[in-house]
Amino acid sequence: MKKLVVVVLLIGIIVGLSISSSQTYEQQTIVPKLQELLPNQPLEQPLSKLQIPYWGKTISVEERGYYYFLEFLVRKSAHFFTFGALAAVFYWLLPKFRLRFFLAAFLTFTAASADEFHQSLTGGRTATWQDVLLDMSGALVFLLIVKIIELFRSNSQTSRTGG
Repeated sequence: MKKLVVVVLLIGIIVGLSISSSQTYEQQTIVPKLQELLPNQPLEQPLSKLQIPYWGKTISVEERGYYYFLEFLVRKSAHFFTFGALAAVFYWLLPKFRLRFFLAAFLTFTAASADEFHQSLTGGRTATWQDVLLDMSGALVFLLIVKIIELFRSNSQTSRTGG
């Protein structure tokens, strides 16, 4: 049953990525929703202090405007968490063997690269290696969390059995 849930998660993530990469920026922008939900621009002051180097530019509230900067943060966070989840799903689906961590990371890298390539075929979208790097950052963080959880579980079971 657990494997079925993980397979469904894998399919859901891949379908979601495929749909997302097929959409133009105009189709997937969340700026109008942000303007509706956050009319008073909460956290504008602390956010205006952030400057993020990205793709040869510095992304900031000053450079992009409040809502477009917030959208940038949401979109890049989505990269991090989506590919982190994908890596964890790959890891859980692979049989237990010594190089499982690295194979899950490699499969995630392959998916991230394919996603960026797919995105490059969509009008008004740009594929960047920085997004693949961000995707892999999420993947490695999630994989490390999974490994740490495994270690704690293993140590917990060992101490319960007295070994």
